[in-house]
Amino acid sequence: MLVHIGRLINKKMVGKYAVPAFNTSNLETTQGIIRAAVAQKAPVIVQTSVGTIEYAGIEEIAAIIKAEAREVDVPIALHQDHCKDFDLIKKLIAVGYSSVMVDASALDYKENVKLTKAVVAYAHKRGVWVQAELGRLLGNEDWQTVKSGDDLMTDPKQAAKFVQETGVDTLAVAVGSFHGIPVNPQIRKILTTLKEHIDLHRLKLIHEHVKIPLVLHGASGVPDHQMVAAIKNGVAVFNIDTDLRVAFNKSLRKNIKDNPQIYDPRKLLRPATDGLQKMAEQKLKLLKANNKAKLIIKKPTL
Repeated sequence: MLVHIGRLINKKMVGKYAVPAFNTSNLETTQGIIRAAVAQKAPVIVQTSVGTIEYAGIEEIAAIIKAEAREVDVPIALHQDHCKDFDLIKKLIAVGYSSVMVDASALDYKENVKLTKAVVAYAHKRGVWVQAELGRLLGNEDWQTVKSGDDLMTDPKQAAKFVQETGVDTLAVAVGSFHGIPVNPQIRKILTTLKEHIDLHRLKLIHEHVKIPLVLHGASGVPDHQMVAAIKNGVAVFNIDTDLRVAFNKSLRKNIKDNPQIYDPRKLLRPATDGLQKMAEQKLKLLKANNKAKLIIKKPTL
């Protein structure tokens, strides 16, 4: 069933378990994610990126997610990942997203607050949650502009101020995780300056200062024990994309290699969907979201 994200994420679950926000880009990915949720009786956030919207179209990808979600009895929420364009955010809200992320993290603090406040004011009038980011997660695209991973980390006291000034519902924090697979040598070098994938001490301080649910982006590749520890330190949502893509691609490539005679796209893609589903189920169990579908609250909170 398609539900508001506020029915999945609430204060009672913080510190006990977390809900994954899985990225989708097509029908097969969406099916794999939602089938995993059904198999594990878990709540799940299905999210889109700007790249996916450009690839598939807003109406089209939203319709796929909604249709698949309405066919099952576990709670599925629709969320937009990193988005810098206010006009696009307005379109997403009109289509039926219950949560959007405005990403102004590359701007200075005042400009980040200004844009985030504007999005919050617009979204909240329409019953939609807003996520923002303070600090900045590394990605391969940052190799020319970033000198040290530590420079991008979220400051706990500033995070508390940011939440108070903007009124956001969830906060994405930068504590050492990374977007995608670090293929650029300079980015790999920067990552070696960080003692751990996740700075748990910094995360603990942020949790002490910030009273809303935290979101960890770039969760693919983070060691399992650190993800479990992050839950105890306030992370209620883990964004996971690359791990699912890798699982999908491995299964797809194996099927093509083992069955070169197959040309039917449905038969080629079915094992890939199954491979992605298996990975998604592993993540649901790791985050202790399995068997939590029945715990969703009756009404979303703003």
